[in-house]
Amino acid sequence: MNITGSGKRWLTLNSAFLTVVSLTMLLPLIHVLAISFSSPHAVDANLVSLFPKQSTTASWAHIFSRSDLWSSLFINMYITVVGTLLSMFITCLMAYPLARRDFRLRRIIMFGVIFAIIFHAPMIPFFLTVKGMGLMNSLWALMLPYTVSGFNMIIMRSFFMQTPHEIEESAKMDGCSDYGILFRMILPLSKPVLATISLFYAVFYWNTFTAALFFIQDTNLYPLQMKLRQFITEPEGFVLLAADGFNQNTLKSATIIFATVPILLVYPFIQKYFVQGATLGSVKE
Repeated sequence: MNITGSGKRWLTLNSAFLTVVSLTMLLPLIHVLAISFSSPHAVDANLVSLFPKQSTTASWAHIFSRSDLWSSLFINMYITVVGTLLSMFITCLMAYPLARRDFRLRRIIMFGVIFAIIFHAPMIPFFLTVKGMGLMNSLWALMLPYTVSGFNMIIMRSFFMQTPHEIEESAKMDGCSDYGILFRMILPLSKPVLATISLFYAVFYWNTFTAALFFIQDTNLYPLQMKLRQFITEPEGFVLLAADGFNQNTLKSATIIFATVPILLVYPFIQKYFVQGATLGSVKE
């Protein structure tokens, strides 16, 4: 495809603008990273901007030596992996029949899904329901009440509706069951939307905070975000030693990066599916 001179200039300006916007969004993270590798004297004197001053790894050495942080990290990994797999399984089972035109109750159920998206459950009845199920101080309280997102289910349903019906008809002629059609025919063709929705669920579970605040009282079961809150709001959460290499500010910055980077590392592996899944699954033909 040939691009005219004005088109090339517009493409260059657009690329430059988007690059600047992207870098602007990264500046706060870079600033926090720089603080985590700076000396406490430079941080207290407000000398740190985008590059470390009087570089030191003392904060990170202290962070890596904390067993409670590693425990919270493993809890986060557990609820993210298990919760995402459970959510994807149930979301697929719910979205597939709602995408079929011969399912008579699909309009009623879709009305209920949209109603639940618009009008959230009141907090007190929701809390009492989770407590009545015996999920208090349990990691299941961070997963089961949030298994299905109506928004994610609608995106997946829209994507399934774009699958050619001839595939299902030919599979039925070969004697394939509904579950066989879903798991052997539909899902292998739905990798973009599966990757996109998996990322949405994974980010939600990784950043879980409100559920842990309400349902987890045992500090040994704190996920990473709750542990981060404890460090930031409760100075006694830091075991400050008589050392010159770190202080509360540098430790907080290191903890923030420690809690943020793992989920960011997932995106490059599914980037090629993300845009396609987000666009195709959001438009109904």
